[in-house]
Amino acid sequence: MDPKTHDLIIVDNGNGDEPLSNHSNNPTFAAILEKRLSRRDVLRGSLSVAVVGMFGASLVGCNSSSSSDPAPTPSQPSLLGFSAIPVSDADDVRVPSGYSYQVLIPWGEPITGNFPPFDPLTNTGADQGSQVGSHHDGMHFFPIEGQDPYEGSSVEGLLVLNHEYVEPRYMHASAVGKSLSRNAFPVQADGTRAADEILTEMNGHGVSIVRVTKQSNGQWAVVADARNRRITALTPMELSGPVRGSDLVKTKYSPNGTRTRGTLNNCAHGVTPWNTYLTCEENWAGYFVNRGERPREHARYGVSTRGARYGWDLADNGADEYVRFDVTAKAASAAEDYRNEPNAQGWIVEIDPFAPDSTPVKRTALGRFAHEGMVFQPPVEGQPVVGYSGDDAINEYIYKFVSAQPYFKATAGGHLLDSGTLYVAKFNADGTGEWLPLVFGTGPLSPIPDNQGDPESPGQIGFASQADVLVNTRLAADVVGATKMDRPEWGAVDPKTGRVYFTLTNNTARTADQVDAANPRPNSRWGHIIRWEEGGGNPTATTFNWDIFILAGPPEDSQFDGQPLTADQFFNSPDGLWFDKDSRLWIQTDISESVMNTGDFAQFGNNQMLACDPVNKDLRRFLTGPLGQEITGVITTPDQKTMFMNVQHPGATTSPDEFAAGNLKGTWPHNARYGRSATVVITKDDGGVIGT
Repeated sequence: MDPKTHDLIIVDNGNGDEPLSNHSNNPTFAAILEKRLSRRDVLRGSLSVAVVGMFGASLVGCNSSSSSDPAPTPSQPSLLGFSAIPVSDADDVRVPSGYSYQVLIPWGEPITGNFPPFDPLTNTGADQGSQVGSHHDGMHFFPIEGQDPYEGSSVEGLLVLNHEYVEPRYMHASAVGKSLSRNAFPVQADGTRAADEILTEMNGHGVSIVRVTKQSNGQWAVVADARNRRITALTPMELSGPVRGSDLVKTKYSPNGTRTRGTLNNCAHGVTPWNTYLTCEENWAGYFVNRGERPREHARYGVSTRGARYGWDLADNGADEYVRFDVTAKAASAAEDYRNEPNAQGWIVEIDPFAPDSTPVKRTALGRFAHEGMVFQPPVEGQPVVGYSGDDAINEYIYKFVSAQPYFKATAGGHLLDSGTLYVAKFNADGTGEWLPLVFGTGPLSPIPDNQGDPESPGQIGFASQADVLVNTRLAADVVGATKMDRPEWGAVDPKTGRVYFTLTNNTARTADQVDAANPRPNSRWGHIIRWEEGGGNPTATTFNWDIFILAGPPEDSQFDGQPLTADQFFNSPDGLWFDKDSRLWIQTDISESVMNTGDFAQFGNNQMLACDPVNKDLRRFLTGPLGQEITGVITTPDQKTMFMNVQHPGATTSPDEFAAGNLKGTWPHNARYGRSATVVITKDDGGVIGT
């Protein structure tokens, strides 16, 4: 018997989350909070009083009677009209009374080609390339007219969604009966992987573009359309902006440094004012392995020295599209091997959903890091485009991009994202902040004689060009003195005020000596939401004022508007964030599978989504998801009467032994052998606006 077909070896190279790689001496956000405390607040020892004392000024995020500035008087009734639901640990989606939901486009739903039916035990890699991808994440509904991303039809459009990663055990017949964790993959006896299994996994990544329509019975369905499309880890892509043609992105595939293949670990997203979709590459570094000396472009981002996350470089056919994930220097120059392949990942990719033959473009002026997503200020005719992105890793940063050219609706396009200034945030202890420019030749972002640097000594780092600054965005941010944050994830801009909100999911690297009255939680397990207002209300300003909007956690260790979160409100690990056009803030959670429904995390149940009225300080739990999943991705139709949101990786808490025995912990939506990531369509039974 062929040794490649039996005696499988089980390999687990981890979950893809980046290791702590920021060794700079920049201050942590916790340290800044500590400096901002007064001695009076420390002596009082009360979380509620201390935070109100710090943040009761300009933005009034957590006001109470102990603040020197009174809370604003609400000018309208609450935007929320539903009754909050309780936490849940059921293997189902639950919504408030008066609402209903439908499951749409689960992983494996056929959308292109010969529409191969879903069967994870018989589907080929090519089949997955014609089916909806795995692990749904960021998403947008584009009205079918294709003129405006937020106006037009509310009954037909293109649903565009990210697929962050995969669980190999759910994708292959070879995994059945094996003791596999959610991160493990089977390797053949000779140490290789079956190439078609790798192709399946690569085609499970990326983006799906699907035409959907509301039928006469009120249910939504997929429509066959030439614009239905899969973009995967193999799709050819262009590089644009300052990095295009740089020596840092030249590879065997693209010796002139202008192209690459595929997009990886697509987490949150962005929507441009000119009606295109941005998919954002997050924890991409773990997909590669460098068994030699790592340059700073690898080391500062966590490229592995032991083994790639899914072992794609181990393909048994030795094809070029697979071996590129081994990025060890093997030839005389970068144009002859794949040492620079990781430098073509970590970008924001622009996709035109209405042009199925168009090539996706990686916009390098927006920086290279673990992008969670990108959110824009509302565009103003004749003014620059302004967008924000968080680097979702421990002790990383928040960034802002301001285009060099002004926005004009008649001529706007992706070129606006190819030139401009990338800034990184510095949060000061007095509630002010600064946007520090990452521009070659300014301040410390200048060359040193040998242009070499030690990632652990950023003060010695030099740069050769703006392309070098952008490929090494994290190092540049270290050098200029940005503030380390607690895993910056999704951002949202209030369409009525222009205030920017960001989720800071958690930071288990925070040590006990950083605990103070405002941050009494070692390891920062619960997370919080921060917000800021640009200086003078001008989105292009280089200063801002900030406060903490919500400190998440259980009732005894949380705060919103000067009070602990109630049973209808409490949550932890905020992640997804989105404002609807009425300024309701939708908050989604991502409790890690490693702790979900265990220990003191059990009180939170499964991951959930909440709605918030920031003006009236009204917060209510709106939805709870099934077992083992993350709630993510949310958008409504223009009339706000249909909401789309995603359930990612249901059943991920199934242990290796449970998987081997076929005793799965979570099989939602209960329509296949395994749990399947899927989109949930939510409607109000009376046909009204979601949330009212």
